[in-house]
Amino acid sequence: MPEQLDLIAGATIALDKPLGWSSFSLVNKFRYEACRYLGIRKLKVGHAGTLDPLATGVMILCTGRHTKLIEQLQSGRKEYIADIRLGQTTPTYDMESEPDAFFPTEHITEELVRTKLLEFVGEIEQVPPAFSAVKVDGKRAYKLARKGREFELKAKKLTIDEIELLAYAPTQIQIRVVCSKGTYIRALARDIGLALGSGGHLTDLRRTRVGDYSLEQCYRVEDIRHFLAEHVAPLDDTNE
Repeated sequence: MPEQLDLIAGATIALDKPLGWSSFSLVNKFRYEACRYLGIRKLKVGHAGTLDPLATGVMILCTGRHTKLIEQLQSGRKEYIADIRLGQTTPTYDMESEPDAFFPTEHITEELVRTKLLEFVGEIEQVPPAFSAVKVDGKRAYKLARKGREFELKAKKLTIDEIELLAYAPTQIQIRVVCSKGTYIRALARDIGLALGSGGHLTDLRRTRVGDYSLEQCYRVEDIRHFLAEHVAPLDDTNE
């Protein structure tokens, strides 16, 4: 028999966030399906680590008392597979906005890429993207950026445990990154482009691991109802 979870008391579930979905939308979808299945109106659900709408992959959801584990789960090491376009930048450092500047790439070689990637391994300082949820004087940076406000974000210390070059082309690379909490892969793409004497922005991002949770353990959105039927016992009349 599959393990029976008690969502009201508390459970931890790993989902594969689809492209274009916000983290909030995924939480809402799971909460809606769970409440519908259990026949209840409210269920406490939170997530351990935001993913941008254009990113996919591992998102950990916690229900009930397991929401107290969120901070601990967020502190786990994360692994990403990132595609980076070289030779151009965008204001958001990804495909959400159009390119705003173009740079030469003729000088970039696979050997240069491998050499420069090594410079990012270890403890580094990273300036978060202007289009991010970082707070500036109590307000989200992305809200100020969308209004055209000028502001300066301070660099934050973080740790890159591993960077592996998975694929190389003159204007496109794919890397695997293992990093600490608080790392913006969009900002890493920006900084890699700068280190190569060019520009860079994300074209694809997939989170493949958060702590002990990997993609292989994730359920897809279309599997949520099946997951509930298989792993969650319906409430009887005495528990409603």
